[in-house]
Amino acid sequence: MLFDPFKSSFLFLILSLVLCVSQTLVLNSAPEIDGSLTYLWPLPTEFTSGNDTLSVDPDLSLSFAGIGGNSVILRAAVDRYRAIIFKHSGASSILVDSGGAQCMILLQLGVDESYTFFVSKNDGQSIIGEARIEANTVYGALRGLETFSQLCAFDFGTKSVQVYKAPWYIRDKPRFAYHGLLLDASRHYLPIDIIKQIIEYMSYAKLNVLHWHIIDEESFPLKVPAYPNLWKGSYTKWERYTVEDAYEIVNFAKVRGINVMAEVDIPGHAESWGTGYPDLWPSPSCREPLDVTKNFTFDVISGILTDMRKIFPFELFHLGGDEVNTDCWSSTPHVKQWLQDRNMTAKDAYKYFVLKAQEIAISKKWTPVNWEETFNTFAANLNPQTVVHNWLGSGVCPKAVAKGFRCIFSNQGVWYLDHLDVPWDEFYTAEPLEGINDASKQELVLGGEVCMWAETADTSDVQQTIWPRAAAAAERLWSSREAISTGNITLTALPRLQYFRCLLNRRGVQAAPVTNKYARRPPTGPGSCYEQ
Repeated sequence: MLFDPFKSSFLFLILSLVLCVSQTLVLNSAPEIDGSLTYLWPLPTEFTSGNDTLSVDPDLSLSFAGIGGNSVILRAAVDRYRAIIFKHSGASSILVDSGGAQCMILLQLGVDESYTFFVSKNDGQSIIGEARIEANTVYGALRGLETFSQLCAFDFGTKSVQVYKAPWYIRDKPRFAYHGLLLDASRHYLPIDIIKQIIEYMSYAKLNVLHWHIIDEESFPLKVPAYPNLWKGSYTKWERYTVEDAYEIVNFAKVRGINVMAEVDIPGHAESWGTGYPDLWPSPSCREPLDVTKNFTFDVISGILTDMRKIFPFELFHLGGDEVNTDCWSSTPHVKQWLQDRNMTAKDAYKYFVLKAQEIAISKKWTPVNWEETFNTFAANLNPQTVVHNWLGSGVCPKAVAKGFRCIFSNQGVWYLDHLDVPWDEFYTAEPLEGINDASKQELVLGGEVCMWAETADTSDVQQTIWPRAAAAAERLWSSREAISTGNITLTALPRLQYFRCLLNRRGVQAAPVTNKYARRPPTGPGSCYEQ
């Protein structure tokens, strides 16, 4: 029987917060917004609210109960969210009453992110209210803290933090297990501080997988101890990631409930490998795909994966496999001879390479993820564990799940962030389960990710290229399909996304105006954040 987090009597963590009822106010004391909408992003699974306003005590007292109460991850999160909530009020330190021992819950695909959240008051005369988060894991508690932070708004008149529309009751969980963002750090190098900022901002939208596209044909910036010359393929000696940098990224993400899936895109997209090891190139004029004929090629792949397995604990590992042009294999004498000796075509060699790389990954206890070309070309030969990653267009996930494969949705027509002409509403309405009606097949769709390819993005513009459109997809991946697929989204979603974009701006995120004709452009003139 499937686990239902909303029916479990076991509570991993209980978080209590003390609030004061300052007075009973109507909603128009809040910012001038449509009071009929719920300004939480992504929209929770189930919720009710009222008409009261609560003032949050700056000397906030939080008590933890349950076996997760002593979690270092949770304590750090409380400090982060306290700084966000009380940014203007100069609150003193939060008092924490913690019970129980720390329980290490492995952060993996499908970890329980559900939580229940209450904000209530005893009666109309009461001056004490309570906010309470209940969750089965620390990671569910993190999502609950994010929701609580979005309910809090600073009132500049009273200089206090308010919770509007109380009492609140929220039961929430993600629709999909995988709700991610691809970040390309090969086409343009991104300093680790920028990557960490992006991870932090992902947590605001409840995204839970960073797909780190570290290596491509243009550059190889990562240190691989087993083959130390590989990072000679970096742009410069200053644009590199040490092993310690990679650990830092993974650990930074973990404490925010975010997995990091690394990618090594082979056999194409790998020209940079040969800068340090020219024998990986079939010839000086044929620099990719990598040389399929040499054991050395697969020794290097195995060495890379062995070293990366020490860094990346997530169960999924991306092996690429897209856009493989095998023409120069057929025209390189020793490769051509190798193919003839085995009665293989170049297409056969492509399959051979991908399957051998999958075997290596599986031997390291990874589940292989491959771009959809591998499925489109030789689905019958792929390892059954393969996760098919859609990108070329619609209709791939229905075909993949029909054959029993799991699938990740990233249709380039609607979820590629570098496509600047794709507006927010197309990100929002893209549906990972389109064309899949069988419930058992729908379960094979892990979720999806938006993709930040970096040919035209670097530190100067990457944030405003990602945000706020990535958040539009984030709600599609988190919230129930029924709740966000009815009505006129210009009325039901756009004002809420504009509000969330302004929330991001207040938190220091360089999120561009929502309704730009082209993404990442600045405002066209003066005006309120809430109307752009």
